[in-house]
Amino acid sequence: MRIWLNAARPRTLPAAVAPVFVGTAAAIYAADDFPRVLGFLAALVASILIQIGTNLANDYSDARRGADSADRLGPVRVTSAGLITPKRVLTATWIAFGLAALLGLYLAWLAGWVILVVGIVSIAAGFLYTGGPRPYGYAGLGEVFVFVFFGLVAVNGSYYVQLEELAWLPFGLSVTVGLLSTAILVVNNVRDIDSDRRAEKNTLAVRLGREKTRRLYVFLVLAAFFVLGLTIVLNDGPWLALIGLIAIPMARDPIAAVTGRTDGPSLNKALAGTGALLGATSLLTAIGLVLGA
Repeated sequence: MRIWLNAARPRTLPAAVAPVFVGTAAAIYAADDFPRVLGFLAALVASILIQIGTNLANDYSDARRGADSADRLGPVRVTSAGLITPKRVLTATWIAFGLAALLGLYLAWLAGWVILVVGIVSIAAGFLYTGGPRPYGYAGLGEVFVFVFFGLVAVNGSYYVQLEELAWLPFGLSVTVGLLSTAILVVNNVRDIDSDRRAEKNTLAVRLGREKTRRLYVFLVLAAFFVLGLTIVLNDGPWLALIGLIAIPMARDPIAAVTGRTDGPSLNKALAGTGALLGATSLLTAIGLVLGA
């Protein structure tokens, strides 16, 4: 169980949970009600399953392409380390995606076929991140994928599940969530920059170089909080939602590690810290939205 838990990469799961909480809370604020509790739970579990499926697919595909070598600084990858056979990892990948698809069918019945299309595209994007003949994660597009799917799509999709409409408030909040989610991937890629370069995995960090990637991380974190405040002000959101800004001090240690350290333990801690920053910011913002309702 510990091996499978490691394969699921729990430190990345805030990126799956946060957007559903924020999008649903925005819908509660807009409707002054909680229209579809089961829709929220289905969207939450589906998002987690897509994240786990993406992580497993990444573990499988990177091992096959030789990107997870023994000298990488991150946690052990189960396929490359021989802890689980590639076939079993691939099977688990499709089980996770398959369960997410079943939940997608329920959400489509609840909120319309648009949600089903969103789910199918999200699953395809998760697999093709490092899988398939031309993985876009190897072309420096991973950050775009995370921003779009774990920010824009997940937050606005969760809002749509509740109210079957879109609005500017959840859109602005989705930008904040997307920026912080992208920052998680940036930490991962700046940590692995040397091993990825040797494996010819041309992530954005490899293309930009370490120093520019460090500056990108700082920009993503600071821009996320700026957009959060701006969104609440411009969309007449509840002032209570600004309690999400209380999480800003949590950014200090991850920023210091990313901008000043190159060792694996420090950057792994920064990865966990960035996930915690995303989780805390999203949870506090969601609480503020619900209380505002």
